[in-house]
Amino acid sequence: MIKVSGSGNEPLEKVLKRFKKKCEKEGLIKDIKRSSYYEKPSERKRRKERKMIKRAQKAEAAVPYGR
Repeated sequence: MIKVSGSGNEPLEKVLKRFKKKCEKEGLIKDIKRSSYYEKPSERKRRKERKMIKRAQKAEAAVPYGR
């Protein structure tokens, strides 16, 4: 459970912004979006494979050439 406390004179907008950041950090928003509709197992597998490929490409790009 995510809790955010604000001081007495802190604007509500700042408290709300901090709450949203915490939710995003925890992965709560992604989880809600993912579970809001049914995803077939084949689609889930395809999504995970694309994610793995993207990570591998990112790691490959981070390696400097010439060494």
